[in-house]
Amino acid sequence: MAKARDGAVLVIGLGRFGRAVALTLEQLGREVLGVDQNPRIVQEFSNRITHVVEGDGTDEETLEQLGAREFRRAVVAIGADMEASILATAALSDLGVDEIWSKALTRSHGRILARIGADHVVFPEHDMGERLAHVVTGTMIDYVELDEGFALVETSAPKELWDKRLGDTALRKRFGVTVVCIKPKGASFTYATPDTVVGEGDVLVVAGETAKAEAFAELD
Repeated sequence: MAKARDGAVLVIGLGRFGRAVALTLEQLGREVLGVDQNPRIVQEFSNRITHVVEGDGTDEETLEQLGAREFRRAVVAIGADMEASILATAALSDLGVDEIWSKALTRSHGRILARIGADHVVFPEHDMGERLAHVVTGTMIDYVELDEGFALVETSAPKELWDKRLGDTALRKRFGVTVVCIKPKGASFTYATPDTVVGEGDVLVVAGETAKAEAFAELD
C-alpha cells in the first residue's frame, strides 16, 4: 500500500547539510517536513519549507506523533552528534520508513548506521573533499564518482577534438571514455551524438573508468 505522504520527505536536523537538503527538495517541488530542536532554526525556516516543527528527532514517540510512519523517505541530517544520528536512524527504521538516508561522520559511524537501518549512508565532508581534490589538481571543471572506479568528468574539449565529429574521434577505443553531453560555447548542455561537432571552448561531460576519465581531462 502506498504511504499517505509518498512523495514527501522528512528531514531531521536543519544544520548546514539538512537545510541544503530541505531547501533543494522544496525547489524540486517536494513537500518537506523539517524537524529540529533549536527554536531559532525552526523560526528561521517556518516560511521557507513546507512544514517545520520543533522536536526531538531521536525520540520514536515524537516522530510517530509527527506522522513519520506516513513518509516513504527520510533524511537524518544531524551533524556532529553521532549518538543522536544513530538514535534517529534507529527510530525511523523501527517506524517502518522505507528509505532512510543518514549522514555519517566516519566510516565506522557509517557502518553502524547501515546496520541499524540506514538504506543509504552519505559522507558529505569526505565526498566534497574528494571531489575538490580531483578538480584542483587537474584541468577538469567538475568530478562525480558514480561508483567505485567509475566517474563522470566535466572538462574543456581538448584541441585534438576541435572541428571534428564525435563519431570520427574513436574516443572509446582510444581513451576508454564516452561523451555523454556537450555544452557548446555560449549555449546550454545538450546530448552528444556521433554527428556532434566539437568546437573550441566547448565543455564535455565524459563517463568512464575513473583513471581513464581523469587522463582524458588532462589532455590539452
